[in-house]
Amino acid sequence: MRRIVLFVLTNLAVLVLLSIVCRLFGIDAWAASRGYGGLGPLLVFAAVIGFGGSLISLAMSKWMAKMSTGARVIEQPSNEAERWLLATVREHATQAGIGMPEVAIYDGPEMNAFATGASRNKALVAVSTGLLHNMDRDQVSAVLGHEVGHVANGDMVTMALLQGVLNTFVIFLARIVGRMVDSWISGSRDDREGGTGLGYFIIVMVLEVIFGLLASIVVMGFSRYREFRADAAGARLAGRDKMISALRRLSASYGESTLPKQIQAFGISGHLAHGAKRLFMSHPPLEERIARLERAGA
Repeated sequence: MRRIVLFVLTNLAVLVLLSIVCRLFGIDAWAASRGYGGLGPLLVFAAVIGFGGSLISLAMSKWMAKMSTGARVIEQPSNEAERWLLATVREHATQAGIGMPEVAIYDGPEMNAFATGASRNKALVAVSTGLLHNMDRDQVSAVLGHEVGHVANGDMVTMALLQGVLNTFVIFLARIVGRMVDSWISGSRDDREGGTGLGYFIIVMVLEVIFGLLASIVVMGFSRYREFRADAAGARLAGRDKMISALRRLSASYGESTLPKQIQAFGISGHLAHGAKRLFMSHPPLEERIARLERAGA
């Protein structure tokens, strides 16, 4: 219920904030004087589209993750390793105060794991076969603690809300700026003549790509921040030394993530980048994560 209230309040806050900004700077009056009918309908449209896509993705996240990775949910453990996996996740979930997530294994050579789901009490935690084969149980326990930390922190919901807010701004600003640019390019004396032709729609699509890239920098910045928080959760649940050991094991055989792009941000490790591309990294470099845990321990 608290998540639903948070979504509603966030949605309303975006609409109120944009309305206040438009009123303070006279944009609303300017738009109405030129026959745009005010910006209210556009704000509602942007919010519905912006939040709608993000929330649909969140609602379908578990299904998409299972389908895209071929993850097999452990309904009844068939061996001792699966029993240990379920018991460890259950112990971490109890400590974190969340409902027992679904636990799954997917075939993949890389050492990775991810968590997803629309609710703290109805989440999915999945690990790769590569992780189980190449880490000892202390390290796997720390990775599971990290993923349970994502769930307990509500990271999936927060990411969806943040994406919805940014989508709203992207859709809204692209259409306002697009109308202005279209009128300027066409040489219209009256801005009402702009915003209806093919040129306007092309401009809007280009602006949505540009604004969307800028929004992605914000989303990826938050994603990196929440990785530090999930590492801290893994250290609390499994032990700091175990979490550091797991990250060091990952760094020793680090490779490009093979997880589908839509769930890469929820894995234990992500892609590496250099220069300006670092702005689009979903995960901080492993050495930075290790150093953060070591400083916290000191």
